[in-house]
Amino acid sequence: MKTTAPLLGALLGVGTSLVCADHPELPKNVTIEVRGDKRIIQSDGIPTYNPGIYPRRGNPNRISAQDYTFEVPVNPRKAGGESVPAIGMPFGVTLDGLPLDPGAAEFWNGDRDWQYEPMAGAINLGLDENNAHVQPTGAYHYHAMPHGLLEHLSGGDRKMTQLGWAADGFPIYGPWVYEEPDDPESRIVDATSSYQVKDGRRPGGPGGRYDGTFVADYEFVDGSGMLDGNNGREGITPEFPDGTYYYVITEEFPFIPRSFAGEPDPSFQRRQYMGGRGGERPPRGGPSGDRHPPDFGGKGGKGGKGGKGKGKGGPPPGPPPLRGGGDPLGFLRYLD
Repeated sequence: MKTTAPLLGALLGVGTSLVCADHPELPKNVTIEVRGDKRIIQSDGIPTYNPGIYPRRGNPNRISAQDYTFEVPVNPRKAGGESVPAIGMPFGVTLDGLPLDPGAAEFWNGDRDWQYEPMAGAINLGLDENNAHVQPTGAYHYHAMPHGLLEHLSGGDRKMTQLGWAADGFPIYGPWVYEEPDDPESRIVDATSSYQVKDGRRPGGPGGRYDGTFVADYEFVDGSGMLDGNNGREGITPEFPDGTYYYVITEEFPFIPRSFAGEPDPSFQRRQYMGGRGGERPPRGGPSGDRHPPDFGGKGGKGGKGGKGKGKGGPPPGPPPLRGGGDPLGFLRYLD
């Protein structure tokens, strides 16, 4: 069975079986099948949409084939109102079969309270024009908006475009959404995150003013953007005309979401999906559950693109509560 790009997402959402190798819209090294209550995504991890040339400055690794198998629930459910941190796993997988892995295992002086934000530019990870780079295993993966994939799937049009699936089964879009979440006739706008750079100076560690260099420089300011603490919202999408919860990859922090509204599938744990040709690189450091959460107190008013707003007032409600103790953004065990 053949299909066209506008129908692809609908089939991926509700079909009983879809093998993407049969479709010219997606790479022939990716298959997506619905088996029972699971959607199975398999790929060799080889990018097809103009990846950068590797090795390159900041990244000495070569892209090589992997052996990925991801599973997500076909009918995902939210996890009782709590956010689930994305610890030890990528957030999701794109429709071209590559991991969405926003964090980097780079810390100021090895201090896990001060993790560098890879998109801030303070460290050179050798990211290419797709905001992706290569692990020592040869695994090419995205840290932020996959521009080449977005251009391919959107056809260059400014419209809601599904980019992948989160580990909990909810769809991932980006960066454009309907202005009114339940009105597909409303304007298409850039989705805005509700994370902002804190006001003031860092209390320790590297010191200096909060400026977005570190993950801890950000706080969730409820209502300052369109999206919730998981960088998601409820609404209608082209693939889900009756509505769904969906995530958005934004052009501002957190870029790729870093916590889940539902339960992530165990197949996204690194030892599960990286056990094939690419192997597994052991994560640096130990579990992060004994850390104190970043300070979400103090309102940081609504900022422009890049989230560098300032403001005054009492503490905001903050993001939904996160389970598992520390590391509320849930990615301190991420690899580069």
